[in-house]
Amino acid sequence: MSKVLIVEDEGIIRSALRRLLERNGFQIAEAGTVAEARQLLAEQPFDLIISDLRLPGEEGTALINQDIPVLIMTSYASLRSAVDAMKQGAVDYIAKPFDHDEMLSAVNHILNQHRRQQTPENSPSANSEVESSADGLQGMLGESQAMQAVFQQIKKIAPFNTRVLILGESGTGKELVAKALHNLSPRHKSPIISVNCAAIPETLIESELFGHEKGAFTGANTSRNGLVEAADGGSLFLDEIGELPLEAQARLLRVLQEGEIRRLGSVESRKVDIRLIAATHRNIKTLVDQGKFRLDLYYRLNVIELELPCLAEREDDILLIAGSLLKSCCERLGKPTSRFSKSAMSALLAYSWPGNVRELENRVERAVILADDTLIHAEDLELPQAIQQPKKANFTTSLKTSNNQPVTEALEVPTADDTSNPAHLPLDDLSLEDYFVRFVEENEDQMSETQLAKKLGISRKCLWERRQKLGIPRRKTSASR
Repeated sequence: MSKVLIVEDEGIIRSALRRLLERNGFQIAEAGTVAEARQLLAEQPFDLIISDLRLPGEEGTALINQDIPVLIMTSYASLRSAVDAMKQGAVDYIAKPFDHDEMLSAVNHILNQHRRQQTPENSPSANSEVESSADGLQGMLGESQAMQAVFQQIKKIAPFNTRVLILGESGTGKELVAKALHNLSPRHKSPIISVNCAAIPETLIESELFGHEKGAFTGANTSRNGLVEAADGGSLFLDEIGELPLEAQARLLRVLQEGEIRRLGSVESRKVDIRLIAATHRNIKTLVDQGKFRLDLYYRLNVIELELPCLAEREDDILLIAGSLLKSCCERLGKPTSRFSKSAMSALLAYSWPGNVRELENRVERAVILADDTLIHAEDLELPQAIQQPKKANFTTSLKTSNNQPVTEALEVPTADDTSNPAHLPLDDLSLEDYFVRFVEENEDQMSETQLAKKLGISRKCLWERRQKLGIPRRKTSASR
């Protein structure tokens, strides 16, 4: 069980975080200042520190060291300070106010990454096989049952020099699977050559794949190696192999049968040692029936068939993948780290994703560019179908208990005409959103908007936006301040 130290001077936020993490199997200790945190650190070891940036006395960055990862919490108004904290050694930062999903994702990612870094390469750890596989599956995300089954298949298939046919809709990640098969194989030190058969003109496909000798055809002024020969000793990935012309199919069949190629215009054959991985989104059996694909080549290719699920069948993975794409997109575009609002999350889960992960990536990038601030809303995603928000936007997040059993926790976003009042709920039943509502309603008569925002660790603009979203009107006494 991972031990987490929460350092936060605001009791409401600290209590909410404790409840959230304890529900998910973490052991929690709390501190209100850096001095209190240091005392706890001297008494017992921790796997992670979650600290607010602004604390009484010393700032949270004073806890940064090389042994224990530190996740910094900050307000949107202090993003520059958060970036400075990263430069000082914080592993990541999270902006207030944050969602349950966002915090859990950040905590699990940091802990997993830290464990991999702490395990020596030659350590006989019981987790070494899993960690090695995780490295080989770099770039592939999936906690759904369907993708876990795919990952298990990849681990079983990869070590053997057998041919694999990957099936799946366009955008499901067939090339990532091919690379994972190569990275986890004994050939991983040699190159993997990827070829999109649909992207090469039919007149050039044979020359590109098998090479040519000087003078083999008009314009062949020099001899040239083909892509098959370039993959010698490694792996050759033929994407969209259903688009391969019949003549090229015959040449490829010889490569698979005899392990040799013959360049265009040559009378000599050359031996090649390749592992062939093919992929297509088309029904190969239908192409065989139509006479567009050789039956003997199909049987040569289809030693092991690996079918990828479409994104709509991986509902548990949508938010996970979207979050990863959002982070990498912000880094690549040089934009401040963004996050999804609850309306955006609901929209992501409601959409059917006919373009799969590739479409999701495009939508996320468009939203990052067009969004007015770092909070991405449903309308920023510009999904084709309209998604109507109910009075309570309910969505579920997959959690895991300490014994690794899945638990489903429903999160509810109160709206203006919501009849439930967080002020009447017991303290232990409040979510982070409920705490926000309760804190504002109980303190707005005694505090100005500036004071409220400062206590919550957010800007006045963010406070106003969340009032609008959660339906908390400003009272006249408060508005006159």
